[in-house]
Amino acid sequence: MAGFGDPALQIQLNDRGGAEVCQPLFAFLLSIRQACAGRREPLIFEPPVFLPLLAMPLPARILVVGSGGREHALVKACLASPTHPRVIAAPGNGGIALEAPCFPVLADDLAAIVALAKREQIEYAIVGPEVPLSLGLVDALVAAGIPAYGPKRDGARLEASKIFTKQLLQKYRIPTAPAAIFTEVVPALNYLRTRPVPIVVKADGLAAGKGVIVAQTVAEAESAVRDMLEGGLFGESGRRVLIEDCLFGEETSVHLIVSGRDYLTLPIAQDHKRVGDNDTGPNTGGMGTYSPAEVVTPDLLARIDREICRPSVDAIAAEGIDFRGTLFIGLMLTAEGPQVLEYNTRFGDPETQVILPRLATDPLALMWAATQGRLHEIKLDVKPDYAVCIVVAARGYPGHYHKGEPITLPSVLPPETWVAHAGTALDSRHQLVSAGGRVLGICASARSLRVAADRAYSVCAGLQFASKYFRRDIGARQLNRQ
Repeated sequence: MAGFGDPALQIQLNDRGGAEVCQPLFAFLLSIRQACAGRREPLIFEPPVFLPLLAMPLPARILVVGSGGREHALVKACLASPTHPRVIAAPGNGGIALEAPCFPVLADDLAAIVALAKREQIEYAIVGPEVPLSLGLVDALVAAGIPAYGPKRDGARLEASKIFTKQLLQKYRIPTAPAAIFTEVVPALNYLRTRPVPIVVKADGLAAGKGVIVAQTVAEAESAVRDMLEGGLFGESGRRVLIEDCLFGEETSVHLIVSGRDYLTLPIAQDHKRVGDNDTGPNTGGMGTYSPAEVVTPDLLARIDREICRPSVDAIAAEGIDFRGTLFIGLMLTAEGPQVLEYNTRFGDPETQVILPRLATDPLALMWAATQGRLHEIKLDVKPDYAVCIVVAARGYPGHYHKGEPITLPSVLPPETWVAHAGTALDSRHQLVSAGGRVLGICASARSLRVAADRAYSVCAGLQFASKYFRRDIGARQLNRQ
């Protein structure tokens, strides 16, 4: 056991992960830590100190697949690894391009991604979004001899099919809401009329975060059913629907790094899904998040692990799925206890932007160990800081919004603050412009949530583009409890 000053960054090696200490590397890592400590504006992604990498060499050439804020956070985390790997992205975005080479290859173009990985002699690919995972990108990469982080197609089905997940939850008696499955309108409508409202109507397949309708009335639920089953609202994704009782309570999530039956639980984060302040308006991909989420107390986390995390990992393995990647479990904290809303099979966005900066253990080493089946060798350490991410969107999102608007960022950022680029691009004049609904994520860390939020909001106020919009209450729920 050894440490470098900050108790939260002390290294603990278990009996399966011990390694001889290399004094030159120790000195090198210590110099990095000291350099970071002496910065006027501390690094968010400080180079972590992770001794098991001495016994487990890490890949030197990495490809991050995707183009959002999540992928920007993954790129930054890999670049901060003590091993200094070469990192590229495909397709990346305007902000990632300022830090790593980006290649204009779409994430769901499996053949082109594999060809790029071969051409660039990639040793490890990290797949960010759900669509390429569901299409089998990890399968294709592994078949080409390229290790990859993320589940294969059979594991990605846990997110790609809400019905598959509901059936697994019911089979293994993992707490979740009562639900029924339908392919025809009349039986679905008859069932609706027997259930209380509000009620939830879900398209079975992937629908870019828009396939879940929380209907406040029977008429609204009937309309959602007709739109999906008769109107083809979500195409093939809506050919089957799941009608589910609405759960009440506070929503949160847990991220697990999974390797077969082994897993590690990452810091808890709480997202804000609705577009408007005070949780009003339509659902989005996420308008902001913070970590830790103190609503999940140590006792509650132990219960979530006992009743949901361990049973989920065991159930997936029992179904013959060798899951190696992130299992992101959406939870509702009901009066009866925590219940599963959904499984996602990748890092959350924007949750990743607050989880990765809080890790004292090298995120690259965590992912690589999961891929290699050596996760049991890892000791996960977490920094005591609070982290927050405020999503700055284009006004009109998640509906119609403008693109191509020039973006001006503040020339100086507050301490421990960084900008995660999501929907950005560089135009022909190398000007940063908006290119999506969620444009930027303003991220900050501090020893208190209030200070972190104040830092992030000061940047939100200072950045400029024509249709800038952001929620002004990210973290307020927890601050009000405090």
